[in-house]
Amino acid sequence: MSTPSVISVIDDDPSVRLATNNLLTSRGYAVSIFGSAREFLQSAELKTTSCVIADVQMSAISGVDLLVHIRGLGHHTPFIFVTAFPDDAAVRERALKAGAICFLAKPFSTPALIHCLETALSRSGVAT
Repeated sequence: MSTPSVISVIDDDPSVRLATNNLLTSRGYAVSIFGSAREFLQSAELKTTSCVIADVQMSAISGVDLLVHIRGLGHHTPFIFVTAFPDDAAVRERALKAGAICFLAKPFSTPALIHCLETALSRSGVAT
């Protein structure tokens, strides 16, 4: 049996982290949760995660800034963004230009998130 993909969920809202964690673990994924981009950057998962699901709007370091920083470090980890502000076209464009796979509005549907996750993992060559 293969090792499950490790998905890192980064969101400053504890209820979103918990709900996303429960959803993904019920689908067989190994999940690591983080309350901030800084917490993720200081973790071992920075180098081992198969995909990042991050909130766009977080204090200190935004999700998009995190993606840009990680790309600058040479990591090509796929990113999925979730946001409570889906109508901010400038942020959406910046996220997609930086390499985000998906940009989902909160609350997102389970099928939408799973579709984005399967797309992200297949593009990066990770089995789902």
